[in-house]
Amino acid sequence: MSTRVPLSVEQVTPAPEQVLAALGMSGADASSRHRRLVQEALALHRAHAAPVGLWDSVEKDEFADVYHGEHDGPTPLDQIYPRARALALFAVTLGEGVREEIDARFGEADFALGAALDAAASEGAELAATEVELAYADHLRETGLLARDSGVMRFSPGYCGWRTSGQRRLFDRLGPGEIGITLSASCLMHPLKSVSGVLVAAPRQAFVFEDDYSFCSDCQTRSCRERIAAVLDASDDGRDRRVHP
Repeated sequence: MSTRVPLSVEQVTPAPEQVLAALGMSGADASSRHRRLVQEALALHRAHAAPVGLWDSVEKDEFADVYHGEHDGPTPLDQIYPRARALALFAVTLGEGVREEIDARFGEADFALGAALDAAASEGAELAATEVELAYADHLRETGLLARDSGVMRFSPGYCGWRTSGQRRLFDRLGPGEIGITLSASCLMHPLKSVSGVLVAAPRQAFVFEDDYSFCSDCQTRSCRERIAAVLDASDDGRDRRVHP
């Protein structure tokens, strides 16, 4: 049975510096106009976001059925999930309101504000996914299933060799329609500011891999390096980790 994760708007509201970085600007380079624009975008984000997430535990053989044939092997997850102590599929969304507001801004030719709100919402969706990840870790900790040497890390279709088409099997198993997320024929999630994937609880060293896979050359961020470091450096309760994928 799936577990719904209620989220507050503040939990999924990024800092201004995060939005500026997503727009390709450092804090030092941002003008007062850019900062005002970001603050306006964040106000809209707070007004229209309606975040919610869910996760549902799966056994390794169940996840193998979801993952099978939908990835470009070998992948890091091929090596990681067999070492998992627990697995769960997840999905999270900011809701339709933010997407509609972004569309409205572009429709009114307010492209700068539309772009800033789009960046804020993208960062917010990743924050929401992190909150679900942490909620799952808390559940495992409370039930005694998360060992002190273990951590939780999420992986999503579209990254690390997992094809976007993998969302079909993931959605069939998870059923995120209960929180308003649907999947188009082209595997595009609606609302757009949504994230899905798998949460892997495993010994921390299981998450260590070299970013030398064939698909790594297409990755623009190599953010897996930060995520792995966060897992390795986390305290035993893991509650301090707030790193985007």
